[in-house]
Amino acid sequence: MADFRFPRSARPLQHTWRPLRHIRPLRFGLGTRAMKCVFVTVGTTSFDDLVACVSAHDTLQILRSLGYSRLVLQIGRGKVVPEPLSTESFALDVYRYKDSLEEDLQKADLVISHAGAGSCLETLEKRKPLVVVVNEKLMNNHQLELAKQLHKDGHLFYCTCSTLPGLLQSMDLSTLKCFPPGQPEKFSAFLDKVVGLQK
Repeated sequence: MADFRFPRSARPLQHTWRPLRHIRPLRFGLGTRAMKCVFVTVGTTSFDDLVACVSAHDTLQILRSLGYSRLVLQIGRGKVVPEPLSTESFALDVYRYKDSLEEDLQKADLVISHAGAGSCLETLEKRKPLVVVVNEKLMNNHQLELAKQLHKDGHLFYCTCSTLPGLLQSMDLSTLKCFPPGQPEKFSAFLDKVVGLQK
């Protein structure tokens, strides 16, 4: 087997952030084996702890052991920018924003997301396996309650950054239930109930 090395630890930006273009986009042509992909999204703000955790050497080893060969990171305004990687056996791609995440969600075999309601709904409606990572620094914004309820209903797994590696190794994606598509009004009502606007 060829020598395989993951990128060095994610490093903080040394200057004011600016939008990044997609780094080394992969094109799948004839004779190219499709790569099993994990897509990570932090939304419109930042979640540096998640980006650092998922791009850490140990987490990358776990993903690779599970058969994933591509990791796409949408990092928002974060200061942690993992180094891109492109080898025959693994690829790591990084960008800040796109007009739409639809293409990346569609290509993903697993989505790891912050706990924002919009990101959760978009992923669930595309019937993609979802792991929601709750930001422990924002516990007062009801993200934990939302993640707990959707997990209770069988639609996703949830964790914190510290428990993500363990969850990746223990979770069984086949147990997840599809979220009923095309019902944003039901999701809104559910969200209102979670945050205490309805009883």
